[in-house]
Amino acid sequence: MIYLLEDDGGIRNFVLYALRSSGFSAEGFDAPSAFYKAMAEKPPELLLLGIMLPEEDGISILKKLRAEPATRRLPIILLTAKTTEFDKVTGLDSGADDYITKPFGAMELISRINALLRRAYDTNDAGRLTIGDITLIPSRHEAFRGEEKLVLTLKEFELLATLMKNRGEVLSRDTLLSSVWGYDFTGESRTVDVHIRTLRSKLGSSGDLIETVRGVGYRIGDSND
Repeated sequence: MIYLLEDDGGIRNFVLYALRSSGFSAEGFDAPSAFYKAMAEKPPELLLLGIMLPEEDGISILKKLRAEPATRRLPIILLTAKTTEFDKVTGLDSGADDYITKPFGAMELISRINALLRRAYDTNDAGRLTIGDITLIPSRHEAFRGEEKLVLTLKEFELLATLMKNRGEVLSRDTLLSSVWGYDFTGESRTVDVHIRTLRSKLGSSGDLIETVRGVGYRIGDSND
């Protein structure tokens, strides 16, 4: 089930039609109060979230969902008419997994949803990854710094896992965008930088393990470790 919280009736009807035509079960809401009521009864597999809403703005809702254990890892895509870098960074910093700028086409929307769902619910890789005092268990979507369990968003986890799986290798921003987001994000390398910054912050003193290679990208660890 996919939930859509969007107060624009035209956009809401368009998105719901596109989702249902693609085989998804979907429910739409025009106000946060109705959305919260549905969430209490049955959480979705993914949320499409508008920003400019009555009652409460989408960024505030996003922060609330990320603060609750039950919805901390819920895949969330922002639907926004705002196009400035500041607005995009604010959404990503607040815990969004992706964003799509209005107007958008049905094919692009469905592609992004499928890419995010594959990553959110893929549990095939059970291999434990360890570099320094950081340990990842992909099959359980768990990350630790020493004995401390880390609270990471889906994209932060996938980004860290990609770096750790390629330890010692310098991965360009384009490579990380393709690997983690699952499609070309042309011109949006800032997205990677934002996630690296928040990831380093959550890793605390171990954030220095992620090295910036100026003009190229990022790497973690030494291939000879």
